[in-house]
Amino acid sequence: MSETLTAETTELLQAMIRNACVNDGTPDSGEEIRNADLLQHVLEGAGLEVERFESHPGRASVVARIEGTDPDAPSLCLMGHTDVVPVSPSGWSRDPFGGDLVNGEVWGRGAIDMLNLTSSMAVAFRHLARSSFRPKGDLIYFGVADEEAGGHWGAEWMFDHHPDVIDADYVLTELGGWSSVDDHGHRRITINVGEKGIAWRRLRVTGTPGHGSMPFGSDNALVKAAEVVRRLAAFRPRTEISDVWRAQVDAMNIPAEHKAVLVDPTQVWDALDAMPTSLARGCHAMTHTTISPNVIHPAEAQKTNVIPDIVDLVVDIRTLPGTTADDVTAMLIEAIGDLAPHVQIGDAEQQAEGTISSMDTRLWEVISNRTQIAYPGSSLVPGIVVGGTDARFYRQRGRIGYGAGLFSPGMDMATFGSRFHGHDERIDVDSLGLATDFWIGVATELLS
Repeated sequence: MSETLTAETTELLQAMIRNACVNDGTPDSGEEIRNADLLQHVLEGAGLEVERFESHPGRASVVARIEGTDPDAPSLCLMGHTDVVPVSPSGWSRDPFGGDLVNGEVWGRGAIDMLNLTSSMAVAFRHLARSSFRPKGDLIYFGVADEEAGGHWGAEWMFDHHPDVIDADYVLTELGGWSSVDDHGHRRITINVGEKGIAWRRLRVTGTPGHGSMPFGSDNALVKAAEVVRRLAAFRPRTEISDVWRAQVDAMNIPAEHKAVLVDPTQVWDALDAMPTSLARGCHAMTHTTISPNVIHPAEAQKTNVIPDIVDLVVDIRTLPGTTADDVTAMLIEAIGDLAPHVQIGDAEQQAEGTISSMDTRLWEVISNRTQIAYPGSSLVPGIVVGGTDARFYRQRGRIGYGAGLFSPGMDMATFGSRFHGHDERIDVDSLGLATDFWIGVATELLS
């Protein structure tokens, strides 16, 4: 691991954190132009030409390219987003945008998600350019805006307006690279090969208006909405046991009889009920379409003394790959039951089917090879991202996309997950060095 490159990645990560490109989901938030300026300066220092694309004032993405020598050779895109989610400063031990380096860790919002990878990719890309690397296929660096709000002003906009600039046969982005060791000392590194889809739905619950002073026997939409919420929360969608889930279970450091239960669709719910909630959440999300009723509000201003006739629910639904919009509607109708005639199921507020990439690829082979440098004898485990990443925009076009990276031994899934979007987000410097070397190794082996 190069101390010089590790120091460069650490410094760049600190600067990106301090730029505080906070994306709250509104068009004028993010201000990723600050990190775009920074990345452009870093990459141009190696003599690279950097293109900038501003989808909305302040929402800038950057692209750099090392041209390949063979137009028929496969290309690789290293994609990292430059925005971060909002913070609650009162829950932090340090300034969330200070980028402090304390006891070998860089603190700040985005240190885990995903400025650590965005910065290490940039430093690796710059190193390859300075080293006069001549790949057979194109190597692309894509510092993209707006990932945290679904990519409308970032990857989606770029594919709608400038697809040729960012398209590649292979793309590497978040999430992946943490590892665990089993009872026999064997290390397994998770590389995510797909992600769940999103199908946010608005449900309109209807009733009959009346005066709040006479509620007996009323047709109160809010009361019905409360029951709809209860039913949605209690609903148990069908369990789906995929090959990826089987691989995840096989890598778990648990007794064989427990593994057998977790891959038996008739027993999974009992197993989840017996687990600690922190562990059960992830296992549940990997094996089910999830339905979470998160927002409730009246259709318009509601007076206290008026029995409401309309209440809207907004439901966060995450679908396993292969689940269609019709499947989602059928699940909602089943969950709502006899109240279905009182509920209008609207079109999806956000809709994207789950995506997954094959592991039978040269890139998977290369990733396996490069992890051996840091962890000899380790093996890869495929995973599914239960949230969303910009990799889906590539997979939707038939490209291969993996959530990758490489972290130090102390950054296991539990540690990673506790810091992701959490208080006191931070990343150790050793992980920054491992990731930087990893990107260099992958690009060199894949494209040479």
